[in-house]
Amino acid sequence: MLNSLRFLLSGMPVTHVLVAVLCAAVVGFLLVRWTDRRRCDQKIARAVMERERSLQLMEKAVLQYMEQHGDVDASGILSLTLCELASQLKSGSLSPEAVLHVYIEKALEVTREVNCVTDFLAECEAQLQELKKQPEKGLLYGVPISLKDNLGYKGHNKHCGLVHFLGTLDAEDSALVHVLKKQGAIPFVKTNVPQSLINFDCSNSIYGQTLNPHNHKKTCGGSSGGEGALVAGGGAILGIGTDVVGSIRMPCSFCGICGLKPSGNRLSEKGLLSPVSGMKSVVNMPGPMARDVDSLALFMKAVLCDEFFQMDHTIPPIPFRDEIYKSTKRLTIGFYDTDGYFLPHPSARRAIQETKTLLEEAGHKLVPFTPPRIEYALNELCIRGFFADGGKTLVEKFKPDVVDPHLKQQLLLWRIPGILKKIGAFFLRPMYPRIANHLEAHSGVGSVKGLWKHYTAIQEYRNEFVGEWRKLGLDALLCPSLSPAFNIGSPGKLFAGFSFTMLFNVLNFPAGVLPVTTVSAEDEEELKHYKGYYNDLWDKEIIQAMEGGVGLPVAVQCVALQWQEEQCLRLMKEVESVTRENANK
Repeated sequence: MLNSLRFLLSGMPVTHVLVAVLCAAVVGFLLVRWTDRRRCDQKIARAVMERERSLQLMEKAVLQYMEQHGDVDASGILSLTLCELASQLKSGSLSPEAVLHVYIEKALEVTREVNCVTDFLAECEAQLQELKKQPEKGLLYGVPISLKDNLGYKGHNKHCGLVHFLGTLDAEDSALVHVLKKQGAIPFVKTNVPQSLINFDCSNSIYGQTLNPHNHKKTCGGSSGGEGALVAGGGAILGIGTDVVGSIRMPCSFCGICGLKPSGNRLSEKGLLSPVSGMKSVVNMPGPMARDVDSLALFMKAVLCDEFFQMDHTIPPIPFRDEIYKSTKRLTIGFYDTDGYFLPHPSARRAIQETKTLLEEAGHKLVPFTPPRIEYALNELCIRGFFADGGKTLVEKFKPDVVDPHLKQQLLLWRIPGILKKIGAFFLRPMYPRIANHLEAHSGVGSVKGLWKHYTAIQEYRNEFVGEWRKLGLDALLCPSLSPAFNIGSPGKLFAGFSFTMLFNVLNFPAGVLPVTTVSAEDEEELKHYKGYYNDLWDKEIIQAMEGGVGLPVAVQCVALQWQEEQCLRLMKEVESVTRENANK
């Protein structure tokens, strides 16, 4: 073969040989690209078909149950809080089969409206029958729960919205799912996420866009967006998300529900999938999403048990401290309504000021707090650390894939070589300093030595922040969460919108969000005159991203020091109580 090729080429001019080789290389390249794209399309088609079969199985399960047992009081079951539902299931006054099938039916209804469910965990029915044979009933006995896509569940796929991970089934449950099952919870569906998880929209090339149940022109947020939409729509009473720069808190904010990001390692990461595993600058954590604060507390109480501590030696063996959560002691609460970097929507600033007043009226002490060096923390510590390798690890996961239209702008930035990011930032800085600094931070740390210096800088910043906190004698902190929901497609153009949430991943503090008000017509009118702090392209984009929000939920964020989840939840409960009392006046 080789001799024949040499013979054919021996009589040809050099230029002809080069052209022939070049043509062969181009054809080979195109053939490889075509083959990769075809495999990618086939994987997506299989995943879509499997999802459709899952939804059909859900429908079949509901029909079979209703045929055998007749109608159930669905509205009565769906109206119960998690604590009420868990109590009635444990006492036997409610049938766990009835509850499961009511929630399966409701989840089907919600996903047909907003496209949030990606997989039915059909084993849930068999798990429930096994559960009924157990002599002891856990704290979440018979409670149907939903899972974000990237939580491992035996026999099912987790993919982060990327074709790269499609087709691999988990050999075992994640540690968190295992413990939830031990406590009697019944995982029954998995939910949609944005492609790669690194977006606060919720769309990917496999399952498409998930909508906000309050307004279908708005996104539900991300990356735990499917969870946010399903819980807000009533299709799940408790959802489990993950949060690396705001991925629980953003969807909860946008969808008007409650959510908690615990401190790093308070819960186990075993069995969670991330497209950038190994990154330690900002801490990824699973956490609960629900309709009220007591539900979050019940989740934490259930999972922080001996079984969990034995499964993962990296978790501190600290059970949930109910006495802190239920304390009536007056709190000293720091607050700010803007971080000086990203000016909140008018309704978000109003939400902080109104909540501050209500807390003061309830007897708590509110103290102004200014987060130190916020732009430095966001760019130099969070972004530079998250993209320490210049984005190479993340970009690899897009081979092969069909890039979601809402992620193209971000992916383009990640693909630019580090030196070009630095050059671009240099020329942008005179006109757009905030965007230039953000761009330059994406070039990463440059070396192992640079990474060590980076980790040192994070620890020094944490010490500085805690020092300011201690000076004021704070118990907790009240601050903005990005609200209201963005229009679909806007999050990919405004990655800096994570500024309110990502700070507490860098600090590794527990942080939670809950709704306190809605956007008024006055807020909407004030938004038209929004200038922001820099009057740059991002500030101009904010108006387009958030317009049309009248009636949408607006959240606040509550924060405590590391390992003090109970104190964080205590403040959240206080905020929830004073807000509800004020609404009922």
